[in-house]
Amino acid sequence: MIRDPETLQILLDSIRQFVNEALIPRENEVAETDSMPVDIVEQMKEMGLFGLTIPEDFGGLGVTMEEEVNIAFELGRTSPAFRSYIGTNNGIGSIGILLDGTEEQKARYLPKLAAGEFLSAFCLTEPDSGSDAASLKTTAVRDGEFYVINGTKRFITNAPQAGIFTVMARTNREIKGAGGISSFIVEANTPGVTVGKRDHKMGQKGAHTADVIFENVRVPAGNLIGGKEGVGFKTAMKVLDKGRLHIAALSVGAAERMLADSLQYAIERKQFGQPIAEFQLIQGMLADSKAEIYAARCMVLDAARKRDEGLNVSTEASCAKMFATEMCGRVADRGVQIHGGAGYVSEYAIERFYRDVRLFRLYEGTTQIQQVIIARNMIREAQR
Repeated sequence: MIRDPETLQILLDSIRQFVNEALIPRENEVAETDSMPVDIVEQMKEMGLFGLTIPEDFGGLGVTMEEEVNIAFELGRTSPAFRSYIGTNNGIGSIGILLDGTEEQKARYLPKLAAGEFLSAFCLTEPDSGSDAASLKTTAVRDGEFYVINGTKRFITNAPQAGIFTVMARTNREIKGAGGISSFIVEANTPGVTVGKRDHKMGQKGAHTADVIFENVRVPAGNLIGGKEGVGFKTAMKVLDKGRLHIAALSVGAAERMLADSLQYAIERKQFGQPIAEFQLIQGMLADSKAEIYAARCMVLDAARKRDEGLNVSTEASCAKMFATEMCGRVADRGVQIHGGAGYVSEYAIERFYRDVRLFRLYEGTTQIQQVIIARNMIREAQR
């Protein structure tokens, strides 16, 4: 639901200008240094990008889901590292607090997240627990007015820079599945919290992930999200439904950038005395990419609108995430093919995007997990 089309358009225009004039020219710098320029971070703060989804009462912009995906379409047109830096504050790092946190938790943490005073990170995945998130082993044992947390989390986005972690931990060992999991807000400077070395990834330089180790970390009972045990996994799934739509929208934006670059290259590159864009086999790849991007954009917008209407979009979010991320991978592959040998060298952005977008099909639930969710929802619905 778009609340004020004129206001949204002003915001989108400013973000588009920021992407074109500030972010795209700095992509190579970020890739080469594997770091986020300080001046870019300050501009992001000034624009309010750290608080896009956080309600105005807490200092954010409070965008709706439809507004958010339109913003993600724009941010997707540049290196994913830029979006990743602000992404956790707007998504998995804050939404759990926003949806299920107590009023005290919201008042304490959301304004700081919205202002970009510190980054947040979402700690769910573990060395032995990825797609099967309900099997996590990190524990939180009640000790008076504290919980003592022990365990290791893996591939945690923004962990090296995070000020707080939303941590999923097992509070009831007797319940083996999701019902024994609770969620906690853990401040990064709490004794016993250690962040491992940065992961060396295939792509997305400038977007950092690392292990987070919790050794006898004493967390106040007041930091139990919602003040209730056993509902942490449900909170995580609410967060992921929203995150999947965001990643789907980001995939659309990235695909649009790659297609635009490939089209421009095909128009300028000449072989056999004419632009390669005149060759029908090149045209076929361009047309297939255009059609798939259009389909994915429609899916994302439809699912976003339904979520804004208060509908359960578990199936639609998984459909959009699965289709858009797989589509993005195909567009990246065609883009390299259109560029030919030039697509395999770093002089052109398509080589970097080819590596960067591969991650979209893995995080927020792999393609295969989305297939399972979609099919199980279908079966459940048919059996009612």
